[in-house]
Amino acid sequence: MDRMINVHAAKTHFSRLLVDVQAGEEIVIAKAGKPVARLSPIRPQPRKLGFVKGHVTDAFFEPLSEDELAKWE
Repeated sequence: MDRMINVHAAKTHFSRLLVDVQAGEEIVIAKAGKPVARLSPIRPQPRKLGFVKGHVTDAFFEPLSEDELAKWE
């Protein structure tokens, strides 16, 4: 079950609450005994590769000419 804490205590102990949330705990913040917010850890979302449409031709991997190299220097 989530731990419930009132607004005043949350303000007073916010740094400690963040440590607990980083450890995986979820904390409900209540005002006048009624839940109003939830602190929960952010779980990283896996990055999807290959989302850009297009392709690379074999010419992309060929060495640059001396003129092109000089332009990049």
